[in-house]
Amino acid sequence: MWAVGGTVAMAGGPVAGGALTSGLSWRAIFFLNLPAGLAAAALLVRAPRSPLRAAPLDPAGQVTAIAALAALTFGVIDGGETGFGRPAVLGCLLLAAAAMAAFAIAETRTAHPMVPLALFRSRVVTVCVTIGFAVNIAFYGVIFVLSLYFQRVLGQSAVRAGLEFLPMTALLPAANLASARIGARFGPHTPIKAGLLVSVAGLIALVAAGSRPDGAPLAGALALAGTGLGFAVPSVIIVLLDAIPADQAGMAAGLLNSSRQVGGTLAIAVFGALISHRFLPGMRASLLIAVVVLLAAAAAAFTLPAYSRRAGKMS
Repeated sequence: MWAVGGTVAMAGGPVAGGALTSGLSWRAIFFLNLPAGLAAAALLVRAPRSPLRAAPLDPAGQVTAIAALAALTFGVIDGGETGFGRPAVLGCLLLAAAAMAAFAIAETRTAHPMVPLALFRSRVVTVCVTIGFAVNIAFYGVIFVLSLYFQRVLGQSAVRAGLEFLPMTALLPAANLASARIGARFGPHTPIKAGLLVSVAGLIALVAAGSRPDGAPLAGALALAGTGLGFAVPSVIIVLLDAIPADQAGMAAGLLNSSRQVGGTLAIAVFGALISHRFLPGMRASLLIAVVVLLAAAAAAFTLPAYSRRAGKMS
């Protein structure tokens, strides 16, 4: 449900965002979250209640995690805009590294860690978190770069630029539902591998379309990339949650979502730095990075343990 709800919102996001940006202000795009959030809340009312479990706070883990993510986010975004050699940027990145190290130490010394590091001894958890990180690098990085390409290079309006993404986003909900059906029949590892490889093919087609992609080649490449990612993500969630105890499901889902958000943030910062001076070569380099990242994620997916359909879990 999380994956389907999220991708339904993303499917109309570029078009609605373009309309709001053109008609009102860029700040108005944040109102798109309201109907999506209300729809998710309505669906959750029908979901079975989870058993309550006492979960003591982990103050050291909370503080160091917040410091690490905040410093990293500011550092990569400001570095992408003004240069990574500035003292303020370097200081933020060093602070992020120190806070991450402090977080790791804190989690090994508390009786109730926010993120038990033992989770990462599981190949399934590590691979799923890595895939989530890679998927958002590709998805949000490509949307960011192409949004600027459509408007700055091709001279399109915000609404027209949003419409250009329909081949990529319109098929996401259908791909989500198909992922669940194929996963139920052949095991969830199948849509993960297939989806990532299809996305790689779409991005390669986008790179091959030339320095100024447009028209049918662009639409076809975006359709492949979006469909592949929408096909892979729901099964990643299923595989992750099947691999851990039920009482750790919320923590694991939060870990996966955090890795995805960090991936999207890093992609926008790094890709923004690449296109800041020479747009078209920077766009091509960004797309190639997305290809490499997704290929690495696909390779990691092939290391997942075999899934037993009879047992309903990884073997």
